Amino acid sequence: MGAVLGFSLQRVFTKREIRMKAVGYKAPGAPDILQDIELPDPAPPQGRDLLVRVKAVSINPVDTKIRQRAGALEGDDWRVLGWDAAGIVEAVGPDVSHFRPGDRVFYAGALMRQGSNAEKQLVEETLVGHMPEGLDWGQAASLPLTAVTAWEMLFDRLSVTHLTSGALLVVGGAGGVGSILIQIARKLTGLTIIATASRPETREWVERMGAHHVIDHRGDMAAQIRALGLEHVSHIASLTASDQHQKTYEEILAPQGHLSLIDDPAHFDIMGFKRKSAVISWEFMFTRSLFATPDKARQHDILEQVSSLVQAGDLVPTELRRVTGLSAETLMALHRDSEAGTSIGKTVLVF
Repeated sequence: MGAVLGFSLQRVFTKREIRMKAVGYKAPGAPDILQDIELPDPAPPQGRDLLVRVKAVSINPVDTKIRQRAGALEGDDWRVLGWDAAGIVEAVGPDVSHFRPGDRVFYAGALMRQGSNAEKQLVEETLVGHMPEGLDWGQAASLPLTAVTAWEMLFDRLSVTHLTSGALLVVGGAGGVGSILIQIARKLTGLTIIATASRPETREWVERMGAHHVIDHRGDMAAQIRALGLEHVSHIASLTASDQHQKTYEEILAPQGHLSLIDDPAHFDIMGFKRKSAVISWEFMFTRSLFATPDKARQHDILEQVSSLVQAGDLVPTELRRVTGLSAETLMALHRDSEAGTSIGKTVLVF
């Protein structure tokens, strides 16, 4: 009898051990589709995968966009959102070379795999960096997606180098990407940084992030730039409302200048830039992982450089707000806040 009971208890214990808490949904819709769920623990990592115990996540516009547009992942009953995380490596695949169990890491992950709104997650090491020393979980989780996006936009899409001069206009400077883009550009380039902000609190924020000048995107941006003594800007990072500002961009972008966007404008006609031989590009940080490009490991390299800069005090986390506890109720509220479009910096959720 004792042996049978012991066997039965062992089976129950094992069953509980392989379940994890997560927040997911099945079909696209409003924030209230999010549900508290239990999922099996991820399978043991294979190849270059890491198994990470997630300690904190942060909220990004991509969370709400995917929730509105896409349902469960193919071959799965659920979709788990979340593309910013900090956590501890629990196990590594046989081909992993950069990490070992016990490492503290941060990453944004891949769009077509289950996200970080769960207690554990599998992620490929090519997309992961060592978490900066001296940061807590929430601070670290505020950085990966926006830092990779900003780095790629600045150096890969806008073709900026450490020696580049001229003027960079950052439209939507107080948001997550703008907050880190301003810092990176200020520290690593010779660009004069002009950020847009329309409220006293956002103006103060972008100045703290390192903007040389602040203008109001609700006003005449061309006139405000001329008032700074500039006729043109050599680079534009358009982070929001690109279609609304298109005509202004055509006017203020320097001949042979560079414009890069991250948003999803309903209409954006690039013909007005032809006479200036302008370079127009989009930045989407999931491109490398989505298409398994030969250079996808660059995101690991970017995060390692960001980690070093943070440890040196050259970049600061962009967390402004912190909440605790992984739950559907909490994430619903955070999604609604994100969709309001008035965020400053990043909101983090610590488990």
